[in-house]
Amino acid sequence: MRVLAIESSCDETAAAVLDDGVTIRANVVASQIAVHSPYGGVVPELASRHHLRNIVPVVQQALDEARCSLAQLDGIAVTQGPGLVGALLVGVQLAKALAYVHHLPLIGINHLEGHLCAARLTAAGPPPPERHLALLVSGGHTALFGVERFGVYRLLGTTRDDAAGEAFDKVAKLLGLGYPGGPIIERTAMTGDARAIRLPRPLPRRDALDFSFSGLKTAVANHVRAQGTLSLEQRADLCASFQQAVSDVLVRKTIAAARLQRFDAIVACGGVLANQAIRRALDAAAGERGLALFTPPLALCTDNAAMIAAAGTLRLRAGERHGLDLNPQARLPLCRT
Repeated sequence: MRVLAIESSCDETAAAVLDDGVTIRANVVASQIAVHSPYGGVVPELASRHHLRNIVPVVQQALDEARCSLAQLDGIAVTQGPGLVGALLVGVQLAKALAYVHHLPLIGINHLEGHLCAARLTAAGPPPPERHLALLVSGGHTALFGVERFGVYRLLGTTRDDAAGEAFDKVAKLLGLGYPGGPIIERTAMTGDARAIRLPRPLPRRDALDFSFSGLKTAVANHVRAQGTLSLEQRADLCASFQQAVSDVLVRKTIAAARLQRFDAIVACGGVLANQAIRRALDAAAGERGLALFTPPLALCTDNAAMIAAAGTLRLRAGERHGLDLNPQARLPLCRT
């Protein structure tokens, strides 16, 4: 089965062509980082306008790289939500138009389910088992899901305020480092001492699986306010200490969830998992406890259409279809109950 997927939930315009749910023939992403950097975050109106400008060329580039025509496709998958509704609308409308004109099956995909499927697309080793614990950490989401099998999810814990990726962005903005915050803080932290500054680890109870990063962000702000202008060394130490605090919380909660829910395998995904320090910490903690850890390749951690195609292939194979009345949903829950 060959599937074209379109992703436009936030600030990346993406299209991919996937064969049989695993072989990536093309995966094109047009980033808007330069557009939003002056504002320190994503401006929804600007994101929508740039999706309109980029969407057709990106889809055409994906088809060209895959060396296939629309007539050679078996279906179209598109991110339905969650995300910025104006941005989602661009992708959904194009997907519906292509499906209608070329008589192709159409399926709307939850963006979070796409992230959960990204680990299936690694060429290194076997795919994750059907039953596993999933840690999803991105700019808009930080959550733990119990995955019984594809499409059957239980929400075990979520953030009570800021997502981890959002906290990275806000701390970077506070320090005047630029946007997006995750990669910049990671680079700055490389020369810093993670033990230099004592920062809180929110919600420390071992059996509490929710997250909170607002207090950690406030602690960083209070430290900056107390210190005044920071030297390069002090800034590096603060970034390293903040990154270590986030990593400690993510690792502790994930391992606790695996123990409490009796999972033997963990899938860790989302844009924050592009952070090498967090990946290493998770890998070490899982290995010490005999847990199998599956993470997507770095290029598939951040928003992309290949992951949407992976989820779309599974749903199309199961006979699921959406009609031309498919509409984007800014708040689209992964777990219905």
